[in-house]
Amino acid sequence: MFRIPESIAAIGKKRIEGFPVDGFLYGGGPKKPVLMLIGEAPGEFELVDGIPFIGRAGTELMKSLSTIGLTREDVYITSAVRSRPYRWGSKKNRDGSLTERKYNRPPTIKEIVAHAPILDYELANIEPQLIVTLGNVGLQRLLGKTARVTDLHGELLQRPVQYLNDLEDTSFHWTNESFTIVPTFHPASVFYRPSHRPTLDEDWLKIGRLLANIQ
Repeated sequence: MFRIPESIAAIGKKRIEGFPVDGFLYGGGPKKPVLMLIGEAPGEFELVDGIPFIGRAGTELMKSLSTIGLTREDVYITSAVRSRPYRWGSKKNRDGSLTERKYNRPPTIKEIVAHAPILDYELANIEPQLIVTLGNVGLQRLLGKTARVTDLHGELLQRPVQYLNDLEDTSFHWTNESFTIVPTFHPASVFYRPSHRPTLDEDWLKIGRLLANIQ
């Protein structure tokens, strides 16, 4: 199983200091996986258990993988940001009182850039048959802010991806190498937009067919 070196993790932890994020979650999986899955950022439960994509979204993702004959052990799971971005909000209790708590939120571009060296390292050292981005954040981390999952989902793309030239960089450059990418929706999208489910299911069937042609 492949895991980023502690030296790379330390860079990511240092670069994201001062941002409203919690913890740090390692990606993981085979060095030569069937798929490399790139999500958004860990949530509250992922940090507690130390496992990416658990809970409801993880269950949906595992169902999608199973439709094409894969399990968690076959894939490498990572994300654009490895710490949990949060915002403070109020939760109303049964007695009418309010409790302040942290809620998940999408990462900002500055947080994505802060953790870019981690994904850059994974892209340089892991050899997946396909890269599957899950939602807009993972897709735009690779292909830029104009890329939209609604436009590109289910398509087989051969494109350069964004990376940082060095640790002082605050803007992305394009790799000379092209990567094989299939975007699809984040598995949690079916919870707030159930109409996505047939499209998501069809995307995964396409991914399965593409893998069959590659193998």
